[in-house]
Amino acid sequence: MTKDAPRVIIMNDTAGPMVARLREALPEAEVAELTRYEETEALLAEFRPDVVYSIKFAGNEGFPVEALFGPEGPGWISVGGSGCDHLGTWDAGRVTVTNSAGVAAHMMAEYAFGCALHFSLDIEGLARDKADRHWRGSRMMVPLKGKTLLIVGLGQTGQAVAARAQAFGMHVIGTRARPEPMEHLDEVHAADELPKLWGRADMIVVAVPLLPSTRGMIGAEDFAAMKRSAVLVDVSRGGVIDGAALLEALQEGRIAGAGLDVFAEEPLPEESPFWDLDNIILSPHSSGVYEGWDLNSLDMFIENLKRWQRGEGLRNVVDPGRGY
Repeated sequence: MTKDAPRVIIMNDTAGPMVARLREALPEAEVAELTRYEETEALLAEFRPDVVYSIKFAGNEGFPVEALFGPEGPGWISVGGSGCDHLGTWDAGRVTVTNSAGVAAHMMAEYAFGCALHFSLDIEGLARDKADRHWRGSRMMVPLKGKTLLIVGLGQTGQAVAARAQAFGMHVIGTRARPEPMEHLDEVHAADELPKLWGRADMIVVAVPLLPSTRGMIGAEDFAAMKRSAVLVDVSRGGVIDGAALLEALQEGRIAGAGLDVFAEEPLPEESPFWDLDNIILSPHSSGVYEGWDLNSLDMFIENLKRWQRGEGLRNVVDPGRGY
C-alpha cells in the first residue's frame, strides 16, 4: 500500500538544487527548505515533516540535535553523508536514522592512493629537482606492488580502497568488528588484532567511524609498533587517532609520512604544528567531496523515499548502538 505524499525538509545551506531535483523525481512530495540551524525548531513545528534530509553545513556547533529528536521532530532523519557522530545517540524505536554510506567511497579511495603515490614516487623530491633544474639520474621509483596495505575499518570506503590496492598488486589485510572473508582482501582480522598487524604494514588507511569504541584507538604504542617507512592515511573522523601521538610520530620520523584529511579540531587552527610538517599531506576534510556528490547523495535518499512510500524497509539504517 502506497503512503500519502511525503512531507520532506531539505536541510542544507544551498538547498535549492536539491529541492528542485526532489520535486522533479517526486512531484507529489511536499518540500520545505531549512538553511539556518536556528530556524529548525520553528520549521519543524510549522511543517511537521515525515523526514528531514540533512547535510551538515555549519559544523557541529549549533547543530540542532535536540530539535530534530524532540517532540516536533520527524520519524526519519536521512543523513546526507556517512558519519552520524554529530547526532549522538537516539531512540531507534522512535526515530529511524539512515545515512548515505558509500556515496563518496570511490573518491576517498582515490584520495588514499593519491597520498600513497605522493610518497612512493617522492613527488615533492621531483618537484624540488625540477625547481633546481637538477637531473638526478640515480633516482629510483618505489613500487606499491608487493607492499602490504592494512585497512582499519572495512566499510564501503575500506572495501573501495581494497579493490584498488589489489589492482596495484598489493597484499591487502584489514580489520572489522565481525571478521569474515571478503572480496579483494587477502586477510580479514578482528579489530583487537591490530597490535600484531601494525608492523606488517607498508601503508595504513584508517576508515572507521568515530564511536566510543574507536575514539583514540590509535595512540603512541601503535605508532611505536609501525614500520618507520610506513605511510598512514586517515579518512575516518578526527578523534580516532590520538593527535598528540601522531604529531610526535611524524616529528620524530617514527613513520615516514601521512595523508591527513580529518582532525579533532576543525578547522585546523592556524597555530597547529601540523601545518609545519614536511612529511604530510593536509586536506580540509575534503577527501570525499567531489563535484556532484551532494546530488548523488540526494538520489540515494530519493530511492529510499520511494521505498518508504511503498512501505518497504529502508536502506542504510544506522544502528545507534554501533554508530553505523
